[in-house]
Amino acid sequence: MSGRQTRTRREPVAEPASPDALSLDSQLCFAVYATAHAFGRAYRALLAAHDLTYPQYLVLLVLWEEEGLTVKEIGQRLFLDSGTLTPLLKRLEAAGHVKRARDRADERQVSIFLTEQSRALRGRMECVPDEVGGLTGLDLEGRRALLDTLMNLRGALHAGLGEGQAGAGAGEDQISLGEGRDRSVPSGRDAARRGS
Repeated sequence: MSGRQTRTRREPVAEPASPDALSLDSQLCFAVYATAHAFGRAYRALLAAHDLTYPQYLVLLVLWEEEGLTVKEIGQRLFLDSGTLTPLLKRLEAAGHVKRARDRADERQVSIFLTEQSRALRGRMECVPDEVGGLTGLDLEGRRALLDTLMNLRGALHAGLGEGQAGAGAGEDQISLGEGRDRSVPSGRDAARRGS
């Protein structure tokens, strides 16, 4: 054997499993993306009567769970950066739904609190999850199963990207299942363990 190293031939990349593997309709990511847009349109119609946008509604959902959170904490729950969240919070404040307060110990920290107006709004919004849930064509059990699948998918993607469960809160996400009111649903492994 000579001192020369021989290179091994690279194996050709395998052909896609099906001829339409790159078709738009076979992309899971596009199905989730398009479904998110459809949800946005459904919520837009229901939220317009309350002069809210869907992202504003999501912020209120987080604050109805626990107010006094920092901008960073709200951003983690909603997977939004402060550059997106700050103008949204300013619009909510201008509309009288939230008030911002600087932390006395650390002036850099801003906590967000509900106003009486937004606390009263919560009761009027309790029908929204039911109405949107009814538009899905799924019964409550089907929505719960889909929710569990999507939460596991999200967790797997975050783990695959090395992000862990950033923004998932303390193991639970407040999810609207369209059953009249929101309930805490364990995320990821907790949901599977409890059979949710």
